[in-house]
Amino acid sequence: MKVLVLGGGGREHALAWKLQQESGVREVLCAPGNPGTATCARNVPLDILSPAAVTAFVQAEGVDLTVVGPEQPLAAGVSDALRAAGFAVFGPSQAAARLETSKAYSKAFMERHGVPTARARICDTADQADAAVAAFGAPVVVKADGLAAGKGVTVATTVEEALAAVDAAMRQGSFGAAGSTVVIEECLVGPEVSFFALCDGTRGLPIGSAQDHKRAFDNDEGPNTGGMGALAPSPLVDAALVDRVMRTVVEPVLAGMRSEGTPFAGVLYCGLMLTADGPKVIEFNVRFGDPEAQVVLPLLPVDLAPLLLAASAGQLPTEPLPPPTGARVGVVLASGGYPGAMTTGFPIEGLDVAAAADVTVFHAGTARGAGPDEVVTSGGRVLTVVGEGPDLRTARDRAYDGVARISFQDMQFRRDIAAKYV
Repeated sequence: MKVLVLGGGGREHALAWKLQQESGVREVLCAPGNPGTATCARNVPLDILSPAAVTAFVQAEGVDLTVVGPEQPLAAGVSDALRAAGFAVFGPSQAAARLETSKAYSKAFMERHGVPTARARICDTADQADAAVAAFGAPVVVKADGLAAGKGVTVATTVEEALAAVDAAMRQGSFGAAGSTVVIEECLVGPEVSFFALCDGTRGLPIGSAQDHKRAFDNDEGPNTGGMGALAPSPLVDAALVDRVMRTVVEPVLAGMRSEGTPFAGVLYCGLMLTADGPKVIEFNVRFGDPEAQVVLPLLPVDLAPLLLAASAGQLPTEPLPPPTGARVGVVLASGGYPGAMTTGFPIEGLDVAAAADVTVFHAGTARGAGPDEVVTSGGRVLTVVGEGPDLRTARDRAYDGVARISFQDMQFRRDIAAKYV
């Protein structure tokens, strides 16, 4: 089949990299892609936020399956347009995507359907949010309702920090319309894990787990980011926990979405806190995570394309997947200053050398430079260097060996990815 991957980050590079290896895939296209996806797919210029443009392209190219990478095209209704035109697409509808695109909707949905999550208040004014912060006390979590590029959540250790987050979102408009409503919720205690299930509207199929590292600096210090590294599989997720999450989270979500007329077909990314009372949902994403995709997809023991096509058609297999073997550790190399102000456009050295050292380098914030083979930085998170091995220790050692072979001006990365688990 011919597959189109929408997006241009590390997640999309991982998707294209996985798909192009499969015997049932004759060609992978990536829109808009990046220098990394160009090595395993045909990059095409396309406005991926335009439902009409994407639909016209899919028709003209004879695409058999479109895989939506990031959340923005889902929020824009791209998957709805493709389905309405009769094309296979992996990604939930605009309405179902509200599980991610609106924190307020997601929280209210979980309360309606008994999905375990933190106590919370949905606030439409800054005064309401200030009162909720005072009621909860510290620590407390402040979440902008809408999409904020992974930066709309503040885990405040003091009331003053929480009130400042409310002020920034609701009075200063730091996140635009995304911050006009906020969710104030209790701060759950426990280790955090990421859990992924493919869904076809009725059934869910678990495909892996990971541990993300959200804070910018070592020892989980600094501001929240889109993710500075990840490992898979999570050593905290065993078969019993998989069964429990499917029973208490994934299946109630699918039943609830169907009952409300918005069946969910796509990947449900459950951000979980493993509390003393069991797993509770911190948030949902409705697409593969980044950088989690870069460590989860290489471990998938079966071809991905048939699963995505089956999910899009409401026909996921009922039998579980075989367990993955080995481990992956991914370290994100970011531009200096990320997630704040930063300068880009710097040449990246050592990509070929690193790729020869038992690692896979997935591109995110990269672009072509002036020279024929030059690649330069173009965003906050630039690369994810993924090490593989039979265990986490080996995978981590290889990842950091790969990191040591790459350089660019002001390169920033965490040195403790997966450290606590080895």
